[in-house]
Amino acid sequence: MMQALVSTSDLGLTPDRTGKVRDVFDLGDHLLIVSTDRISAYDVILPSALPGKGILLTQITIGWYEHFGRELRTHFVSADIDEYPAPFKGRRELAGRSMLVRKADRFDVECVVRGYLSGSGWKEYRRNRAVCGVSLPEGLTESAELPQPIFTPATKADDGHDENIPFEEMCNIVARGDAEQLRSMSIDLYRRGRDYARARGIILADTKFEFGRIDGEITLIDEMLTPDSSRFWPADRYAPGGPQESFDKQFVRDYLDASGWDHSPPGPQLPADVVNKTIARYREAHDRLFPGRSLERYL
Repeated sequence: MMQALVSTSDLGLTPDRTGKVRDVFDLGDHLLIVSTDRISAYDVILPSALPGKGILLTQITIGWYEHFGRELRTHFVSADIDEYPAPFKGRRELAGRSMLVRKADRFDVECVVRGYLSGSGWKEYRRNRAVCGVSLPEGLTESAELPQPIFTPATKADDGHDENIPFEEMCNIVARGDAEQLRSMSIDLYRRGRDYARARGIILADTKFEFGRIDGEITLIDEMLTPDSSRFWPADRYAPGGPQESFDKQFVRDYLDASGWDHSPPGPQLPADVVNKTIARYREAHDRLFPGRSLERYL
């Protein structure tokens, strides 16, 4: 198994911003985003890491960028370490898990689209038959496909948990015209990603996007349609009426739930089999979505 990268500080680098997974370096009008192998659960970064997870997340995102091509405006510039500025240029430890991108003026909302009723959406539906102010039909079950995809924005929290909000509340954070454009773009991207994934045996249950403004234009930023930002379910085992098997860190959540951990930091160490099974699911998601892309030079 490859060695995990827990922090870019282990490489002698000092990030300007550190998130749950990504270390970000501010290069003026550009950013260098490095996806580490950290894993979080219940808003706590765990002491264990998943070797190669950052590479898989980055390569899935780049796979989607390549799939949409010029039809989609993104912040992406390059993932070639030989094109990076010093002190990052040529650093093999960054290969496959990093992206040089243009800096954007970020919209401080998560643009969430749901095509199926799961997670916090299912909990909210059970309370009031609506999600983020969007009324839904009576009688839906957990994991049921919705009649149409719905836009359910959330607050953007760098630390802690994002909170679902109605569209009208989003318009208090983002100008209404921009909010309407973000909603339209998000639903369109979800539909197109859903159809592509379904043809490859994956149900895209829901996802979240982030956008910013570059040169006056609304631009997609950060990761795109990954197992960390989306719910991916194997289509051949889909059975509405309860939780679904998924291509993400569900093995981690299941272990933590059974361990008796109270969700307060620090989290427990993960057994090797949980780590291996989780990484295998991320890898399977990549290989199903983009079977022609090789990761061996990175993994």
